[in-house]
Amino acid sequence: MTRFFELREDRAATSRYRGDFNATHPWSLPGVECTDCGATWSSSGHDYPCVDLSSLEERQRLHAPWPTSVSEYRRLRERIRPLAPQGAELPPGSSFGPMVGTARGELGPLTWQGDYLLMLRHDTLEQLQARGLRGLLGCRTALSWRQKSPPEFLELQIEPRGRLHPDCLPPDLPPPCPSCGRLPLHLPDAPILDANSLPTEQDLFRVGNFATMIIGTERFVEALRHLGLPGIIVRELPSR
Repeated sequence: MTRFFELREDRAATSRYRGDFNATHPWSLPGVECTDCGATWSSSGHDYPCVDLSSLEERQRLHAPWPTSVSEYRRLRERIRPLAPQGAELPPGSSFGPMVGTARGELGPLTWQGDYLLMLRHDTLEQLQARGLRGLLGCRTALSWRQKSPPEFLELQIEPRGRLHPDCLPPDLPPPCPSCGRLPLHLPDAPILDANSLPTEQDLFRVGNFATMIIGTERFVEALRHLGLPGIIVRELPSR
């Protein structure tokens, strides 16, 4: 039976590297102001750095101030959908395109922005893929470095696949808003994964109904340990 682990930044390990970066994705779906449920919101964790929207006529609308109406969000979402991975939900706040910004100093082989955006050196990705890990998609970044001959860093496109099991969610959790799709869900203290929803062909994915959670299989965690890669702490999660 496959074991699954939540992955988070090991700040004690990453702080040993004297470098930093300041970057963002060039395009994102705007947040929405919903007149039905009254919420103004956007999501986090739905990042698609390999999706290029430079040919889209509406791309200027994808970095305009938000919030926007639900109808405008839906219009923009459907314009993006043919360019996005098949089955992607694309909630408000979904971002696209290579990370653009500045970087300096020494970054570790794995580096984070928050706990849900993971970048790694090109040679680190090659090492992980050589261990036979499945579904690792590295996307180029557009970082401007202050030093000469900087390392090549890639952002992993980690797509939502599995879901939290209903047993770890509040019994009185309301359904998603039928207009904007917002679900007022907070991370449970003791998350449980829904075994029937988990992918069988990927060793790294996000939780579909809580996309800031990154999940690695036992194979992924064993590869990290074998290669001695710093920067990630793990917590095993049950599934049922």
